[in-house]
Amino acid sequence: MGQENRRDPRYLEIGRITAPELCALPGILDDISANGCKVHYSFPVVVDLENEYDLKISPLHGSFTSPLNLICTPQWVKEQEGNTFIGFMINYSPDAHKLEEFIKHLETITKDNLPDII
Repeated sequence: MGQENRRDPRYLEIGRITAPELCALPGILDDISANGCKVHYSFPVVVDLENEYDLKISPLHGSFTSPLNLICTPQWVKEQEGNTFIGFMINYSPDAHKLEEFIKHLETITKDNLPDII
């Protein structure tokens, strides 16, 4: 498997995603960064790669009482064993500041869980 080149680190995060224009049922957030996220649905979903989608992400971690409202463009779609995996690029969004705070929170809890190197 090739090495991924990313501008920002991705953080593994589980959460609920709703995107009514994409699918009436919710999906699952797999990971997120300052400029992208990966989600999946446990069933086939038709994705228009030319469309922007309004995603509402309710992350498991953090103290957010309301979902993050993000405007995203799909970059790739992969069907595997009946599941649909989608990689999104996050465009400028109404909750850009909340996303930034959330990423900082994930960075902090990730660093807190790393073992100390002697």
